[in-house]
Amino acid sequence: MADNWYYVQKGNRQGPVAVEVIEAMVTKLELKPDDYVWKKGFENWKKIKDCSELKAPEPVVAVAPSFPDVPEEEDKESDVSLLKLNPEDRAVFIRIGNDRGVASSDYGPYSIKQLKQLYKENRINGKTYVFTKGMQDFKVLGDFPEYEQIFEELPPVIHEIDRRSKQRKPFVARLFIQNNKNVFEGICRDVSVGGMQVLMDEYKGKAGDTISINVHPENTEYHFTASGVVVRILEGNSGFSFRFDKLSDEARSCIEKYVVQN
Repeated sequence: MADNWYYVQKGNRQGPVAVEVIEAMVTKLELKPDDYVWKKGFENWKKIKDCSELKAPEPVVAVAPSFPDVPEEEDKESDVSLLKLNPEDRAVFIRIGNDRGVASSDYGPYSIKQLKQLYKENRINGKTYVFTKGMQDFKVLGDFPEYEQIFEELPPVIHEIDRRSKQRKPFVARLFIQNNKNVFEGICRDVSVGGMQVLMDEYKGKAGDTISINVHPENTEYHFTASGVVVRILEGNSGFSFRFDKLSDEARSCIEKYVVQN
């Protein structure tokens, strides 16, 4: 059975159609080399000029030089698959804001089941950033190959401006609780020299706990350690607010650098 193809024309998604229809439209110049097409198996929408599956003869016309939407190093990050996560485990953080043209903020962690509900409620979309363990940085949800399988819809067209390569990286912290051998992982947000909030799955501590924190160095150059006091538990035990105590000069310098550059 032939694959069903989809294409974007004048900003509207069209299809499904047979590959011959796409090839004919290219030949007639109804679709241009920079127009997007998609079929099952593609990780994301492709420009026609980058799609080796299309065999239609190229029209003999002068084509102005174009700049690629995706840098060569794009897609070289971790091959983490959302489908490999337990649907019930809260393991995915989201970054809301850039997908709506406003200031960004991080939330979570959420399970895949919760993400699907957020998607149905239009609280997240294909341009929302997500992050989970094993990744080096946040990634646009629509860039995951399993997007269609999870959300039962085609992924949106993702332009380079949607990816925003200058995104600030997440602070993935390993939290060492004093007098306790348990080690937790979480995403740090609202970082300042005074303290931060930490998002994590089911924090079992309480306000007033004294803890030490080690910001994980694997996915960011802003590595520091600090100690302090838990001042507030976030709703649903999804994390806590943390006030630094006796912050070292090295840690203070690192945080100030992060705040300035991000």
